[in-house]
Amino acid sequence: MKKLFLTAVIAVFGFSVMNAQGGFKVGLNFALPVGDAADISSFSLGLDAAYLVEVSEKFAVGGATGFTNAFGKSETLSGFGYSFDVEYDDVQFIPVAAAARFYATEKFYAGADLGYAIGIDDGNDGGFYYRPKVGYNFTDMIGANFSYTGISLDGGDWSTIGLGVEFSF
Repeated sequence: MKKLFLTAVIAVFGFSVMNAQGGFKVGLNFALPVGDAADISSFSLGLDAAYLVEVSEKFAVGGATGFTNAFGKSETLSGFGYSFDVEYDDVQFIPVAAAARFYATEKFYAGADLGYAIGIDDGNDGGFYYRPKVGYNFTDMIGANFSYTGISLDGGDWSTIGLGVEFSF
């Protein structure tokens, strides 16, 4: 089922890139882990890329991808008179998703990415990916966004709250 869903998302992304005439976006984001992710990670940095096609004056759809690296924590655990250091490995994902945005005004938008996050570090199988976001475009080329990222993993979830900057071409 995961392979079928991933294939469908890649096909949607490819179709949108082939038929679009503009709307390429690249961004950087900084995120703080919440929930299960906060137990082993201190923060994450990501690179985002999307291509959106204007469906109407207020609505755009397309595909999105990127790369996220969550930096593992280092902790000292103590108990029964002993202490030892634990270092958690970095966690990495490549999301492949369909993207949609609703432009409430020329500057303000709300949107979401929906797809699959491919886990690329050892033992990370990835999972269902969703990322609702709100954003504000300062100019035609520069904007900022606030997002929540959720990835449903086997036996848990990976969630972050992020702030990003986006450049449009």
